[in-house]
Amino acid sequence: MTKKDEQPLLGIVGWSGLYEMDGVEDLAEERLTTPFGDPSDAYVTGKIGVQRVAFLPRHGRGHRISP
Repeated sequence: MTKKDEQPLLGIVGWSGLYEMDGVEDLAEERLTTPFGDPSDAYVTGKIGVQRVAFLPRHGRGHRISP
């Protein structure tokens, strides 16, 4: 598959109670810092079928950050 044929990345921000997604393959976890500060947690990338996805738990794993 060439870069041109690759599926676009689909971003998913988890809501209260959703801290990880089942069925995601080729998992990779990355931390980043933005000009606005650190996000709620590391984000996870992978694939569901041929669709590339990135997942970020909105309140952090274990609901560490209040809504």
